[in-house]
Amino acid sequence: MSDQPESAPVIDLAEARRSRLHDIHEARLLKVRAAFEKALPLPAPPKPTRKKKARKPKKR
Repeated sequence: MSDQPESAPVIDLAEARRSRLHDIHEARLLKVRAAFEKALPLPAPPKPTRKKKARKPKKR
């Protein structure tokens, strides 16, 4: 067996910073998107209407 103590995991500080910045920018983007949706709501899509088929007159 090994008598060496287990070393602590290496933390990539640059990756941690990128992750935090991404989270900050994502939160700001969601706020801006919500503000735009509130100020300029998209119109609801029109409901499809069913058209009645014209019947051909019966031949005599």
